[in-house]
Amino acid sequence: MEKYNRLLRNIVELIEKGLFTSKDLKKEVEESIKLKAEIIVNKLNLVSREEFEVQKKMTEKLFREIKTIKSKKLKKKTKKAKKS
Repeated sequence: MEKYNRLLRNIVELIEKGLFTSKDLKKEVEESIKLKAEIIVNKLNLVSREEFEVQKKMTEKLFREIKTIKSKKLKKKTKKAKKS
């Protein structure tokens, strides 16, 4: 929060001195917001939609394979039980 207040004070000071135009201010604010957004995204360990979809498909495939293996195992057990 202190860094944010310091940034605002610096911006206000530059505006008062006439060294900052509205375009400069807009650019500075946009860059600051982008930086903060990047920091938040990195902390959250977010992945892209594409990466998520790939992982989702892989997981679904693995679940199908597990289900198939379990059903084969169950069939083998029932065959062995019938033979006995």
